[in-house]
Amino acid sequence: MEEIEELSPLRVASTVQALSSALRGNRENAPAANRSKGDRVFPDPEKLWFKESSAKNLRNRDFLSPATVLNTLYADGQVPPAVMSRVLSLRGSGVLPVAGAEVMGEGLRLRVDRAAAFKAVLAGQTADYLKPSSQKEGCVLINCPALHPKIYTPTPETLTLGQLRTVLLADHMGALLRSQGFSVFYCPKLPKDGNIVAFLRALGIDWPTAAADLTYEEQEEQILKALESSIYREEGADRGRKTCRGGGGDGGKKVEEEEENEGALRINLKRVFQEEGLLGYDPSLGTCTVQRDSISQLAQLDLCTADCTDVTVTVLHVTSCQDEFRQQQMAMLWRASGAPHAQKHVVCGPVKTPGSHLTATWDDIIKVMTSATVRFELLSTVHTSPVTLDVQKEGGVSTKGPRGGVFVMYNCARLHTLFDSYERGVEKGLYPEIPEGSQLDFSALKEEGEWLLLFNYLIPFSELLDQSGQAIGYEGGGARANIKTEQICKFLVSLSKDFSSYYNRVHVLGEPLPHLFNQMFCRLYLLRALRELYHSALETLNLPPIRQL
Repeated sequence: MEEIEELSPLRVASTVQALSSALRGNRENAPAANRSKGDRVFPDPEKLWFKESSAKNLRNRDFLSPATVLNTLYADGQVPPAVMSRVLSLRGSGVLPVAGAEVMGEGLRLRVDRAAAFKAVLAGQTADYLKPSSQKEGCVLINCPALHPKIYTPTPETLTLGQLRTVLLADHMGALLRSQGFSVFYCPKLPKDGNIVAFLRALGIDWPTAAADLTYEEQEEQILKALESSIYREEGADRGRKTCRGGGGDGGKKVEEEEENEGALRINLKRVFQEEGLLGYDPSLGTCTVQRDSISQLAQLDLCTADCTDVTVTVLHVTSCQDEFRQQQMAMLWRASGAPHAQKHVVCGPVKTPGSHLTATWDDIIKVMTSATVRFELLSTVHTSPVTLDVQKEGGVSTKGPRGGVFVMYNCARLHTLFDSYERGVEKGLYPEIPEGSQLDFSALKEEGEWLLLFNYLIPFSELLDQSGQAIGYEGGGARANIKTEQICKFLVSLSKDFSSYYNRVHVLGEPLPHLFNQMFCRLYLLRALRELYHSALETLNLPPIRQL
């Protein structure tokens, strides 16, 4: 068995990159004009290999370079001996060890030295696989328009399910971005001891609060002055303040359809994004009459960004699709007032409840929904897509079964129960203490479910976390932030299915016989790492692990 150099944690991306370089050879650095032969164009490096994930394929290969790729790279589709030698001798920082490779009908399939990989992950610094591979810098302000007061502060009775989805998403993104190293702040601050705060805390959301009698008159005055002197103020508008401070806006495109009141403050929003080169904003944004609730929201945004001491500040507006137009107006109004910060919009699809009209405190369901269930119901779908909760149909809400939060928490608890049972066995003298990982022979982990848990979950998790911060600080791509917020929930559900299948099939705590201890200890190392993986993933959802069944 080949030992792995202790250089850095094993990474799928590093392995694919190294495999691609080995397969392409000198073509990697060749000019684009020279990277073709006849009419054939060599494929992009990232498309040369892909990682297997299904249990069926993992029985005979871990990575595959498809036959179509080989036929493109080599005229006869046959991998030259020199290339095969480079693939088999592959080593490097973060690269999974290679056990063998062969060309079959489906392509060049590669198998990882699994015993060496188990040892590197489980007997090494397992914590490196439970956190992002690198830490980022910067400040992110997460703005949740659903919590801004229109006339009054929202309550659990007035908060719709669609709005609740944006709050949960904002909370989840905050945890993900903090794990990346970002400083995260939230807007607005809610009245301390209000019923909406108590309701959110019941769902595990610790939203920032302020004194109930706190006012923002000074900040509102500053925003108003800035808009009055803005270069984007509509020419010819009366510069008086009386009318623009009165009344509240309905939001959406109705703002532009309101009657023009003499003396109202009006800002040409279309000029803002056109002249500043901002992409992705609705072309129908035109001239907006400034309303009092707009001034209030901008004042809170200004105040919250003042807490960000970092030079780089990104503002994420997490809103529903129904309110996207209104929030684009707010973003451009803020820009017109002189706010220099990069702004992105995370837009959630609607939550549909066929045949029912429910708010966030639906009485018949809240009794059986834990915080985990609520989160998984509203966060496991791509945030731009609709969520349908058929609350009138049995099973319409996944309070049980292998797809929801309860199932995930149950399997997390099973791991704690397993280790409690092991500790009791140690106290009774049935089992010895777990030895150091360097003393174990990890080739004992031969069950296909064991490799699947390591290869599909433990090793890739850090790279999954890395993806959450990629959209922050990226200026291109338009107004929307491309954050795949559903991935953690899907990851946990998939992990729980595969762990449950393995755990139901394998008797981890075997007979207290010395010749069986090595395999048992190797499995305990794997499942201990898996338990910590659950904790890290649940932490991004602000969910505590359940330790008892």
